[in-house]
Amino acid sequence: MNNDILKVLLTEEQLDKRVTEIGQQLTEKFKGSEPLFVGVLKGSFVFMSDLVRKVDLKCSVDFMAVSSYGNGTTSTGAVKIMKDLSEDIAGRHVVIVEDILDSGITLNYLRGYLQNRKPASITLVTLLDKPARRKADIHADFSGFEVPDEFVVGYGLDYAEKYRNLPFVGVLKPEVYTGGE
Repeated sequence: MNNDILKVLLTEEQLDKRVTEIGQQLTEKFKGSEPLFVGVLKGSFVFMSDLVRKVDLKCSVDFMAVSSYGNGTTSTGAVKIMKDLSEDIAGRHVVIVEDILDSGITLNYLRGYLQNRKPASITLVTLLDKPARRKADIHADFSGFEVPDEFVVGYGLDYAEKYRNLPFVGVLKPEVYTGGE
């Protein structure tokens, strides 16, 4: 698996340090409230797991499964909700946790979809921000790292459901996803 990685962009140590900082910022922002953290599956599960343990608040967690990629490397533009929230969010502070803000199509759709349910607020948190590929007018409230326009995997991010278990974020060798040699 490591042989498929062109280079490591973010080490375990860098990830831990930044996730701790974001957790502290969220603790301050939501002091006195009990936010609901909504992980966007599957990519956010590692980041969200680490993040909520860095937040010093009473909070709840839920998950949504949303996709605009299928098994490809670029967004299809069609957003599909495969798992919705389990609880009512009316009047709640909702923190959407995403692995990467890429085209923005999925997060933009999701934000509007959840806004219709009348939460007190919606805060967008993403581990990675790839502005070079943005198609929707959306920005994260909290972002871990800006990354270049390369195909990244690890720490929850995948290619065709693989590489999520890497403890770092790395760039996948192009021949892995193009089928070239």
